[in-house]
Amino acid sequence: MKPGDHPDFFRFAPPPGTSRESSIRLDREGRFWHDGARVDHPAIERGLRSWIGRHPDDGRPILTNGYDWCYFQADDAPLFVDALRIGEGGAVSLLLFDGTEEPLDPATLSLGEDGVVYARARSGALEARFSRHAQTQLAPLLVEAEPPTLRVGGREVTLPPRAAR
Repeated sequence: MKPGDHPDFFRFAPPPGTSRESSIRLDREGRFWHDGARVDHPAIERGLRSWIGRHPDDGRPILTNGYDWCYFQADDAPLFVDALRIGEGGAVSLLLFDGTEEPLDPATLSLGEDGVVYARARSGALEARFSRHAQTQLAPLLVEAEPPTLRVGGREVTLPPRAAR
């Protein structure tokens, strides 16, 4: 059993002399920074991407590997959609920046003030920002430009404005 499997894992105090707050930041382009320096080691970046979660009590974004956890700052959404997979019948899967794939729930789509598309991921727990590439892959699904309306899995969905953060 990993410590993260304990029901109170996120309520335990940090080790003595440490804090759950970190200087790790995820920018609007999906790049990690630590103490103002870009995290550019591929394995560390893959790890950070795979450790993103949401604190069960306060909803803040966290990094957790099941053995320890800390808060981090997300300048925008804590997840990113790198690409889409459009299947038979118009079903769409999100290819997330951590290498995972999950079905798109079209009811969670929204449009930011800057024209960027967002969706909910990880069973609706976290918001994911579409990369430019992923957003262009929506073109075959576009039914109407104004207001933006997509056909996903045989269902038309008009993208509402993104909720205020």
